[in-house]
Amino acid sequence: MKAVGIIAEYNPFHNGHQWHLQEARRLSNTNFSIAIMSGNFMQRGEPAIFDKWTRAQMAVTAGVDLVIELPVAFAVRSAEYFATGGIRLLNALGVVSHVCFGAEHANISILYTIAHALNNPAVVASLHQHLEAGYNYAAAWGQALEKVLGISREVVASPNNILAVEYLRALDSYAPALTPLPISRHMSGYHDTDINGTIASATAIRKALPVDIDQAGSALPAVSKNIITAKFAAGYAPITFNNYDQMVLAVLRQASLQRLALLPDVSEGLEHKLKTAALRVGNIEELLINLKTKRYSRTRLQRLLIHVLLSTTKTKLQSYDQTGPLYARVLAFNEQGREILHHLKTTSAIPVITKTTHYLTSKKRDLHQLTSLESMLALDTTATDLYVLGHANQNFRRGGQDFQNPALFLSTVTAH
Repeated sequence: MKAVGIIAEYNPFHNGHQWHLQEARRLSNTNFSIAIMSGNFMQRGEPAIFDKWTRAQMAVTAGVDLVIELPVAFAVRSAEYFATGGIRLLNALGVVSHVCFGAEHANISILYTIAHALNNPAVVASLHQHLEAGYNYAAAWGQALEKVLGISREVVASPNNILAVEYLRALDSYAPALTPLPISRHMSGYHDTDINGTIASATAIRKALPVDIDQAGSALPAVSKNIITAKFAAGYAPITFNNYDQMVLAVLRQASLQRLALLPDVSEGLEHKLKTAALRVGNIEELLINLKTKRYSRTRLQRLLIHVLLSTTKTKLQSYDQTGPLYARVLAFNEQGREILHHLKTTSAIPVITKTTHYLTSKKRDLHQLTSLESMLALDTTATDLYVLGHANQNFRRGGQDFQNPALFLSTVTAH
């Protein structure tokens, strides 16, 4: 068995994702597809507009065979760690032959040149010079590439290009046998905020959904629109970061400076700014405006605020980076996905989890010393317990859903 792997967020699953899936199958010439998908919190430091089971249902109903959750320890991280977590997880399954990913500049030669640039002492020296001048990492990297190698800084200005480069670096380090398949982004840009056709950015779709589901639906597969329409009819409202204003400020206001200093991405005295700003503002948007500097991008700060909620620490994340993902948690699958799961029993180097309570219970999470696997899984379950508190409808706020919801089996899907 050979499958093509995709690392995605599907927030939500739209026509661009459908096209990407079709291209991934065509270019890889494989009959099976596996998506590694972020859970309830995103790489850019935002809550998902719909929960992970709903988004996995959209993906499988649209034709993805198997959706596996990327643990939050890697999902809410910078591009390097997000990409590394996804690649290591795909590689550990033992059935993936190709990895397909989008990029604004899908020239594999240029992407590899950039991926190997950090082995160039002149590039590294220039990178550090620009970091010391106050630029954030992405901007400093772009400046260094342009100065030393003559590669336009615009190539790494796009989140998709940055991820593409990090996928290649992770493949070199952890999965050299997997074949990379970069494809050009189709029709819409990552940051486009308007819907002008059947292909639109996820940003534009999320913006339109609460206002006009028909407009947003023009850029969604029918299956996604139907699932979203049913969720809305049941009283589900899309979740945004604003839903967590009070929670984030409450944690920051009561946290000690020592605790804040342990948070990922906190350095150079940022804990003092966090503490002061949390007392002066009334919502997350004001907090981000107060904290943003040339060094700290909005996305980096948003990720930091998710870690504030989850109480993650630098030390804990460093330990996860050493091990990589320790399990493959299945969110949804179809008939072909069932066949993949059968093969994984003999090929996967890590446990495949279809029911969380086989590996961790809520009682054990709270009362017992945890193994590394249990600790990583506990963070995922805690993320869900906090994510649901962002629902406007109180009926959707119950905790423990990871322990109650097994993987979804969907027998009727769109034809491949």
